[in-house]
Amino acid sequence: MFSARRVLRGAHFDLHYGPGGRAGARLGLIVAKKLAKRAVQRNLLKRLAREAFRHARGGLAANDVVLRLARPPGTRMDTQARRLWRADIEQLLARLPR
Repeated sequence: MFSARRVLRGAHFDLHYGPGGRAGARLGLIVAKKLAKRAVQRNLLKRLAREAFRHARGGLAANDVVLRLARPPGTRMDTQARRLWRADIEQLLARLPR
């Protein structure tokens, strides 16, 4: 996926994508300990990404998608931070070619 060099960059995430061999879109997640130190935060980011992907999946082309945390999300995990992360993920998914 990374060799395809097709990437969309957001505020906190990078979205790598390429043609998939299946009928629907598939999601891969990379949330490194180096950027999100606490397991609680890594799991939260993954849950937000899976939920956003589940809602957008019907309108996506048959691509393989890898969402990678590219910049540290900070230490806050309040409602405002969650909305910010979710909006970043949704914006990247909306920018994928159809």
